[in-house]
Amino acid sequence: MSPRPRAERRHNRPLREVLDDLLAHTRALVRRAKEMTPAELDYAQQRLEWLADEVWRVATGGAAPP
Repeated sequence: MSPRPRAERRHNRPLREVLDDLLAHTRALVRRAKEMTPAELDYAQQRLEWLADEVWRVATGGAAPP
């Protein structure tokens, strides 16, 4: 009896792409946070919130939360 082939983990490619964007932004933010100006930090926070909303929207298949 041969082992069953493993299921593809990345079957939801749009979700994977949005999660990758969120992780990349978070990692960049962690590396640069101490050097960033208040305006840059504010923009980075807004982008994190937007990316989190996008993850929610793609994961649930619906609109972003209010």
